[in-house]
Amino acid sequence: MLHSAACRRLILRHGRRSVTHGNASVFITGRRTPSSSSPPLRTSPARRSLSSALPEPTEQHDNANANANANDKDKDKPRSIVDVRKQLWEFYLSTGRGANALFEAIDLDENGTIHPSDVKSFMIEAMRSPSDGSYVDPREIMPYAWNRLERREKLPEGGEYDSREFKKWLVAATKMSADFKNSRMLELHSKDPGRGTRQEGRRAPAQAKAKATGGDQEDAGAAEEEEDENDDDATTTTCYTWNEETMSQSLRRMQYAVRGEVVMRADAIAAEGREVLYTNIGNPHQVGQRPITYYRQIMALCDLPAEMGVDHPKVTELFPRDVVDRAREYRSIIGPSGTGAYTHSQGILGFREHVAEYISTRDGGECPSYPGNIFLTNGASNGIAMVLQGLLANNDDAVMIPIPQYPIYSALIAKLGGRQVGYDLDESLNWAVSREELETKLSKARGDGLDVRAMTMINPGNPSGNVMTHEDVRIIAQFCSDHGIVLLADEVYQANVYAENSAFVSAKKVAADGDLRNLQLISFHSTSKGLIGECGRRGGYMELHGIDPYVQAQLYKLASADLCAGVAGQLMTSLMVRPPSPRDESYALFEKENGAIYDGLKERSQKLVEGLNDIPGISCVPAEGAMYAFPRIEIPSRAFQRAKELGTTPDNLYALSLLEETGICVVPASGFGQAKGRVGFRTTFLHPDTVRAIDLFRNHHEKFVEEYS
Repeated sequence: MLHSAACRRLILRHGRRSVTHGNASVFITGRRTPSSSSPPLRTSPARRSLSSALPEPTEQHDNANANANANDKDKDKPRSIVDVRKQLWEFYLSTGRGANALFEAIDLDENGTIHPSDVKSFMIEAMRSPSDGSYVDPREIMPYAWNRLERREKLPEGGEYDSREFKKWLVAATKMSADFKNSRMLELHSKDPGRGTRQEGRRAPAQAKAKATGGDQEDAGAAEEEEDENDDDATTTTCYTWNEETMSQSLRRMQYAVRGEVVMRADAIAAEGREVLYTNIGNPHQVGQRPITYYRQIMALCDLPAEMGVDHPKVTELFPRDVVDRAREYRSIIGPSGTGAYTHSQGILGFREHVAEYISTRDGGECPSYPGNIFLTNGASNGIAMVLQGLLANNDDAVMIPIPQYPIYSALIAKLGGRQVGYDLDESLNWAVSREELETKLSKARGDGLDVRAMTMINPGNPSGNVMTHEDVRIIAQFCSDHGIVLLADEVYQANVYAENSAFVSAKKVAADGDLRNLQLISFHSTSKGLIGECGRRGGYMELHGIDPYVQAQLYKLASADLCAGVAGQLMTSLMVRPPSPRDESYALFEKENGAIYDGLKERSQKLVEGLNDIPGISCVPAEGAMYAFPRIEIPSRAFQRAKELGTTPDNLYALSLLEETGICVVPASGFGQAKGRVGFRTTFLHPDTVRAIDLFRNHHEKFVEEYS
């Protein structure tokens, strides 16, 4: 145990910015530790400083055991350097800030470097749970970051980290998965054919370095690892004041798997002329789904000048009468300024009235909806971001998210400085969750000093494809109501239900059925999914139910800062909830187009799952809804070892191999979170060729298993 006198030498250089964790405080100055190009750090004014409420140094307090027996009134304050490190670690996890202070808490001899063995010792300290004293092996939860430490220990020169290199390691250690290195993203982004030209930066990607030295792909992989950890040529930070050190570390750690390395590599090989089957993202029109005529006709007439559209003398020769009437109604609702002007920040009132009417009808009229509780948003993602921004107030605020989950949640929570608490969906029970699992994870989180503010529920599931029963939803809603947790109900796939004995039921309907009057609920819907698939319109809504009026006013203020959601998306949202009626002239064509899309999705969902389950070593729970299958794959142990050597996950290794071999672009399952030891991927069944690709899946899997057996 380190003496608190050593701790005190570190923390007596007082700062001014307080970081509160639990009942203790750590103070950090605003100064930044110099980069590795600076002289070694000694006791200098530029060094970050810490302060905590330790007693005055005495002979007694030089003993760590005496610290542990200090006065009761000080029992919640840091007693040793271990406590300071743990608080700084928690602060970094929640905010992405404080990396320099954490570096200095490890670098007690103040020579500007720390040895990998010191980092390993620190991680072992940090992984002990304050709630029950249990220990989590860092080799299990961050195997790739731990592997880096072990490799550096073996370097002839000792492999010590300076502050910049330590930050790179921290990013690797705290990302949700090791699928994607930032240096690799930089290289792929520089080659992205959709990026366009720009001024050249001052970096040397690893692949280019390997090529210049005559190296092969193996050399490139090694160069990537070197670049990620210890390559000063990779980023000349002195060229830019806004750089990898000074930028938001929360952004640097943020990941969004569905547009990760596999997708960027797919774009690169597509630019080379190779055929790519994109099954990585729910983007229906990108893969050939045709827009629904009724929606597009009304959108066109709302955008066109009146004399060229609704008031043209021959308009009814070009458009059905009901389309013209609806367009005139919408133009009146929008007002004389038209679709090119800002609207009310919460969304156009008439369109919000349409959404409220839809929700009330959908839920049987038992729980009325009010337009004042509706926010029209730029897709569901924008609404989710707004709510999380309002929820996450402190460093220990947390959100419970399902595992597996849609990565927008982990990405936004990381960006906003929150903490994630995963609750595991049971694959063997059609991805259901038990009350026991929820209580266990909540108790553990609270014991670790976290304040669980909200919980996310995705129904139908993404990536799991399950449709929750009334009882499944009730368990979650009751849990949130009992514990005062805000329920975020992601219901964007409510029109995508294919299983014969399944039906969508909203969280609001379940709350009404169970008389859960204390439930705080926000539900989300989007025009990007369902049968519309108009992702580029960025339309959607969120409904607030049982939310504090003061908080709602603050969310309105936040919406006002963004001015308003796009008018095209608002218009599309109204159309989503107000399709043509059976008596309308457009109804027959609308039903034909809508039905064809639904029938195609339903057929492909069944055939894809059946085809995957016919492949030895692949198993997949039926896709009852949404747009995805989430198969589990069995691969040889050598593939795990190879992934470890490359500093990636087995899922990513498999997905990249599948892409190179077949041109099929999937998302590694690790990007969504999954049970320990599970390997898999997510694929959509939107593309008409998805089912015909079953043989490609089979051939690749057999070849991959043979290669690593």
